[in-house]
Amino acid sequence: MGTMSIGHWLIVLVVVLLVFGPKRLGDVGKGLGQGLRGLREGLNTKDPEPTPPTNNGDRSPDKVESKQNV
Repeated sequence: MGTMSIGHWLIVLVVVLLVFGPKRLGDVGKGLGQGLRGLREGLNTKDPEPTPPTNNGDRSPDKVESKQNV
């Protein structure tokens, strides 16, 4: 009762084909494949080292000129 046999999976497949249609089901499969490919590529690429925050010198918020008076 708790397991799915081949017959059950065939019925599910037929219902899914009837609901979505073969074209839309193909588009969903294509999108899923592209998403998985992108995920694998993202996991395999090494991220660049983060750059340390830069010191803006003497540009504290008090000394920054405002453009509101222009």
